[in-house]
Amino acid sequence: MTFAETLTLAAYFFVLIILAVYGWHRYYLVYLYMRNRDQQPKAGAPLSPLPTVTIQLPLYNEMYVADRLIESVSRIDYPHELLEIQVLDDSTDETRTIAEQAVRRLATEGLDITYLHRTDRTGYKAGALEAGLAVAKGEFVAIFDADFLPTEDFLLKLMPHFADPKVGMVQARWGHINQDYSLLTKIQSILLDGHFILEHGARNRAGCFFNFNGTAGIWRRIVIEDAGGWQHDTLTEDLDLSYRAQLRGWKFVFVPDVIAPAEVPVEMNAFKSQQHRWAKGSIQTCRKVLPAVLASDQPFAVRAEAFFHLTANFNYPLMVILSILMFPSMVIRYNMGWYEMLLIDVPLFFAATFSVCNFYMVCQREIHRDWKTRLKYLPFLMSIGIGLCINNTRAVLEAMFNKQSEFARTPKYRIEGDADEWVGKKYRQSVAVQPLIELALGLYFTATVFYALANGIYGTLPFLVLFQIGFLYTGLVSIVQQHSGDDTVVLKTQVASGK
Repeated sequence: MTFAETLTLAAYFFVLIILAVYGWHRYYLVYLYMRNRDQQPKAGAPLSPLPTVTIQLPLYNEMYVADRLIESVSRIDYPHELLEIQVLDDSTDETRTIAEQAVRRLATEGLDITYLHRTDRTGYKAGALEAGLAVAKGEFVAIFDADFLPTEDFLLKLMPHFADPKVGMVQARWGHINQDYSLLTKIQSILLDGHFILEHGARNRAGCFFNFNGTAGIWRRIVIEDAGGWQHDTLTEDLDLSYRAQLRGWKFVFVPDVIAPAEVPVEMNAFKSQQHRWAKGSIQTCRKVLPAVLASDQPFAVRAEAFFHLTANFNYPLMVILSILMFPSMVIRYNMGWYEMLLIDVPLFFAATFSVCNFYMVCQREIHRDWKTRLKYLPFLMSIGIGLCINNTRAVLEAMFNKQSEFARTPKYRIEGDADEWVGKKYRQSVAVQPLIELALGLYFTATVFYALANGIYGTLPFLVLFQIGFLYTGLVSIVQQHSGDDTVVLKTQVASGK
């Protein structure tokens, strides 16, 4: 074996082992969740007297959903004299008129609602929240993004958790009003369910740190101030503030039974933009707060879980490296015999991939009666996760090399049913070279699949096909949706209705 071949195999197995470690961590999260399954957060007695609550609604060019958001928030059941609503609008388009009109209409009905517009977007969402907080009246602050429709009992259900004076933030679970729109929205709903039910559920019940998700949660105002306020040196100001607050000793509570319905992106490029922001922001936050977490006097289990939480997105560059090395490593080891190849690869791939299946299977079983019918989406979920690795690797590298970028908000089109359409609406995301790279990798894995078939290396085919479909799907859908002009060319795969 030549030096180049040895180096290729060494790099391949090094990457695969690290990915397997993070795969085993998913098993650990499931274990934590099941071990603490009975540790449901218990609300205290209703606060007496009821405190003043400020609801902040940060907006930026959300013309399709701004009125829906403001109207739904106005129906929240809470004494009007103790409720303040702030519409924090940084918009530069028609959203301004829509939001202002909604605020004026509700103000005439007796609501304490104000419209605050900034012409300077300094700090983006974090800057808007900070500006609103400076003039807010509430002892508690609830936040909703533009794509949410909070239920009327949202405050009444969550506020009693603040009976414990050490509780600084309470997070509700996200719902998905358009999860049945397409294959992409169905996959996103499962991904988000896993994040909330198992990640938040396991960490919170085990006493580890977890994070506010930027929306559908309530903060004790003094906690925000005590932790240093909203800061905008990362793209995930919510994750950043969450860790700073918990390092200060404040408790967070996740309430899975309170669901805040929301709209998930229907467009692949919007989904990628959202994932890019989350991945880049998490690495920025990792660089900012992880040293302080590791140096803190928190228990080892808390620090270890924080490490896995904040470094998880480093897996994406490793996935890219693995994707490139998979074919040459297969060719090099073909002469070693197929049995030896399977003996080494399959256990590692099993740890790295089946852990994903197990993770989301457990999640769906916890919250859906028809969870077995949802298992058919798991292969697509893994494929799309793989297909995102180019997009999210770019995000990780930008964070590592301090490349600054705007807070790119995710477009919302008010998609509430499978008959609604987004084609022809504003805020379409543009694509450049990235989908072409994804397509190239998809073709690369197509060739790898043929090589495995031709040489009878059948045991690796399931893994190779996951990569092949993932890259082809994310690349093709990005390009087609970018250039779609009518309903006939939109890749809208109906999944729940059987269409």
